[in-house]
Amino acid sequence: MLEITNLNVHFGVIHAIKGISLTVNEGEIVTLIGANGAGKTTTLRTISGLKKPTSGTITFEGNDITNLDARQRVKIGISQVPEGRRVFSTMTVLENLELGAYLRRDKAGINKDYQMVFERFPILADRKKQMAGTLSGGEQQMLAMGRALMSRPKLLFLDEPSMGLAPLLVQEIFDIIKDINDKGTTILLVEQNASMALQIADRAYVMETGKITLSGTGKELIQSEEIKKAYLGG
Repeated sequence: MLEITNLNVHFGVIHAIKGISLTVNEGEIVTLIGANGAGKTTTLRTISGLKKPTSGTITFEGNDITNLDARQRVKIGISQVPEGRRVFSTMTVLENLELGAYLRRDKAGINKDYQMVFERFPILADRKKQMAGTLSGGEQQMLAMGRALMSRPKLLFLDEPSMGLAPLLVQEIFDIIKDINDKGTTILLVEQNASMALQIADRAYVMETGKITLSGTGKELIQSEEIKKAYLGG
């Protein structure tokens, strides 16, 4: 579904992403793990069209999208839940969800998807007229995920969805991610909680200083001594 080939990204003279290649097959959960500053978020932003690569290609469903703008990428089925939630704090829950569907014109389908989001996140249904900025961190994360789902993505990017959440909420968020995937959405997950990410991932890539240094199935990497020492506290 998604293929990244020899991707390089620079910020001025800083070579942030150094010739990485990765694939995400339809129906998978693929996770990208690594320390802060490894280049995980920059990778997602580049695939989303928010940052231009210096070189390399990005292919989605067999089409080269390297030079497509971010809006067009949403249109063809790519959506991102950004790091730190980034909800529109002075707008209501419902208005935030409405913005997630801004490229759509199918009113009946949009109304149906509001219900889908409210069924998946019942707390949002109770708070739909509440300002998003007054929600708890966990509720804002659910809203950010619901907003992304309103564009009906084929491929969903999640950037650090567990960041700053209580352990009980972290488990709930990962259960929701698994459920979204089970219902047909392919997922590329960037996550510092390597243990949780590897438990639900079909495949995983490890990033260090802009390079992919290791890859394998989630099960393989969670058993790896190298990964245990570096990321799992083993």
